[in-house]
Amino acid sequence: MATVDAAPADPHAPATPPRSCAPPTRHPSAVAVPGQPQSADVSAHPHAAEAPATPYSADVSRHPHPDEVSGQPRSTDASGRPLSPALLAQPDPVNAPGPAGAATLIGSVQRAMRLLETVAAHVYGAPAKQLARETGLALPTTYHLLRTLVHEGYLRREKGLFFLGDAAERLGSSGAQQKRRSAVVDLLAHWRDSIGVPVYYAMYRDGEIEVVCVSDSPETPAVEEWADFRATGHAHAIGQCLLSQLDESARRDHLARYPVQPVTPYTVRDNDALLRRLARLQRMEPVVERQEYALGTVCAAVPITIGTTVATMAMSMPAHQADRLLPAARRLQAEIGRHLGYLMLSISI
Repeated sequence: MATVDAAPADPHAPATPPRSCAPPTRHPSAVAVPGQPQSADVSAHPHAAEAPATPYSADVSRHPHPDEVSGQPRSTDASGRPLSPALLAQPDPVNAPGPAGAATLIGSVQRAMRLLETVAAHVYGAPAKQLARETGLALPTTYHLLRTLVHEGYLRREKGLFFLGDAAERLGSSGAQQKRRSAVVDLLAHWRDSIGVPVYYAMYRDGEIEVVCVSDSPETPAVEEWADFRATGHAHAIGQCLLSQLDESARRDHLARYPVQPVTPYTVRDNDALLRRLARLQRMEPVVERQEYALGTVCAAVPITIGTTVATMAMSMPAHQADRLLPAARRLQAEIGRHLGYLMLSISI
């Protein structure tokens, strides 16, 4: 069952591409609470702009190997391009002699597969630095493999984020899921531009607060995550909104793992005070916080309940614009209601 307070309207709102939209890095999170743009972009690497994408590299997977039909070494790669004389002159690592009964494993292929699996886990894309951290690969190795995988069509790069490419989509269903969920990205970008605020989508999943996607712009930057976002859910509107949708025991369980602690002079003082505040909130009412997480910033979050999914859409703005916070939150809530059916499909996939 999905619930949200909203008025009916035209379901065909235009969508504009987001400036950036990516899930936050877990430790530390690259996308946070309502506020500032991410900087983890492959272009930030000092050699990223200089090194052209090249179809050939010193990767052992580029060495020639026997033709399955004729048994003769191949002189072209899978796309028909001729292999270089240097590569042709090198021995075949796949069929090179080794210990009896031992399987020959190509390390570069294993690393590339690990990268593909990690990208597939990020439906909203991920930057190179985050992929390097999560795979445990050296950053230069990650850049080289990413360029190769983009060149071959297994990945695609958009605004510094990597997604599965057409070639990878033919191998599994992860690419299709990304396309369906991209509708959420487009909606956030539309609301960002029409309301004039950064927009955040977050969920409470497996006992954790997770910011799934942020859409901001140079004119409306997102709030910087200067304190661990998951551990400070008591201080920001996103966390308070998600906690307000849980039952009493689930709230206490969360606070037992992440107890209330001061973040700014305006932060709620202790667990009991927070629980009393959450109990007073009206069902489906926007949650507002003023400078409790970040000084100089006010935030509002709209609850979204879809079946057992606990989620929220939120916004932030400078404290001197606080008088427009609640009207903007009401407008966002109305927009969510107009698109709730599509959100149900996209979020529940």
